[in-house]
Amino acid sequence: MSINFHYLLKYVIIGDSGVGKSNILLRYINNTFSEEFKTTVGVEFGAKNIEINKNIYRIQIWDTAGQENFRSIARAYYKNSVCACIVYDITNQSSFKSIQSWIDDCTKQTPKSVLLLLIGNKNDLKDMREVSYEEGERFAKSHNMIFLETSAKTGDNINDIFVKSVQQIDKNINNKVYDLDNEGCGIRQGMKKESFVLSGDDIVKNKKKKKKCC
Repeated sequence: MSINFHYLLKYVIIGDSGVGKSNILLRYINNTFSEEFKTTVGVEFGAKNIEINKNIYRIQIWDTAGQENFRSIARAYYKNSVCACIVYDITNQSSFKSIQSWIDDCTKQTPKSVLLLLIGNKNDLKDMREVSYEEGERFAKSHNMIFLETSAKTGDNINDIFVKSVQQIDKNINNKVYDLDNEGCGIRQGMKKESFVLSGDDIVKNKKKKKKCC
């Protein structure tokens, strides 16, 4: 079945190895979680539709490797991204300290209009916390980022990552922040609004009835 959408969005998930990037993707796309730690080699990919203000957004999510030896490969996927989700582990202070380097690396490759999210993952392990909520929130505010603490294991706030970011992108589109004639902004336009409606998980063509004359 062909997939119709109003806007196709390119997302990247970046951050140190072991912070839970792949499980965030798994939880959002398949509502699953893996206890087994597997290092991402290169990139992994998932896609899902979301409806915001009667627009159907098709989110393409690229989960990149956090290890230094794969970082040059991951950089190639930063380009033409409308949103970058930068993840740290709240039980690992070192992963939080790496956030600035990930931002610097990302913003060199992405459009100036890229939306940045700061995600403190593994909030199901609060007893092992090394990074306070206030530290994350303060850092996000100083860099004009959306901030969320999440748990890929329990699903806490995982959907909110994408709902809140697409809501902001939807506002930005209405405010003409992006040059939609240039796919380098990370957004590709799809079908017109009037051509289809969303029914459940599928997009169904909406056949218009012709009005009878007189």
